[in-house]
Amino acid sequence: MGVEGGMKIVKFLLFFFNFIFWLCGLALIVVGVLVQVALHKSFMINDASASAIPIVLIGVGVVVFFIAFFGCCGAWKENYCMVTMFAILLTLVIIVEIAAAIVGYIYRNKVSVVVQDNLTDMISKYKNGTGEFKDTVDKLQIDMKCCGVNNSSDWRYLAPGGNTVPDSCCLNITRSCGNGTMTDPTIVYQKGCHDAVVQFLQKNIQWVIVAALVIAFLQIMGIVFACVLMRGIRSGYEVM
Repeated sequence: MGVEGGMKIVKFLLFFFNFIFWLCGLALIVVGVLVQVALHKSFMINDASASAIPIVLIGVGVVVFFIAFFGCCGAWKENYCMVTMFAILLTLVIIVEIAAAIVGYIYRNKVSVVVQDNLTDMISKYKNGTGEFKDTVDKLQIDMKCCGVNNSSDWRYLAPGGNTVPDSCCLNITRSCGNGTMTDPTIVYQKGCHDAVVQFLQKNIQWVIVAALVIAFLQIMGIVFACVLMRGIRSGYEVM
């Protein structure tokens, strides 16, 4: 015997929330992949610890994706065991998310060190790097409107005289605009890429935190609705 009255509303609410979870799981996978690509291709950050956040996002996204599908089936079929398993798995996901948030908070200051080390390595390899590597570095400097790691003088090794920077450092890029203009603020960006990249990452992390809070709220509501539906289904069995 199916659930009746208010329980039917709970059933459809749970189904609706699971559909939202399914979309959230898909979104987490996409965001995780984009962050991973940005860190390793756009920002060229190869530190293994830097991959922790995108990997967690992808992992949680995959788990939420399948749990949501599981929850949808349980709610639609009014299956007590499936709804119970859904509530348990969703609780475990929330625990993992809380643990990941704590780890992220503990290592939040390491972002600056990781960016510093990777940008320094990037600058040192630029002169003898491949065309693709140079294009990536140039794009980073153009997009971030920066030059060098901490300032433009980090490029002093690039050419004899120590006063030349890549053309991508220029405010208005023209051929050879970086030759002999390292310390000229009217031609070359003096701000290093370290601060620009860290600010960019911190700004986007804030949006990730907001999204995580919204998803966590939806997950808690999902557990509440699941528990209410479990009680309704169990009551139906006892009546039978």
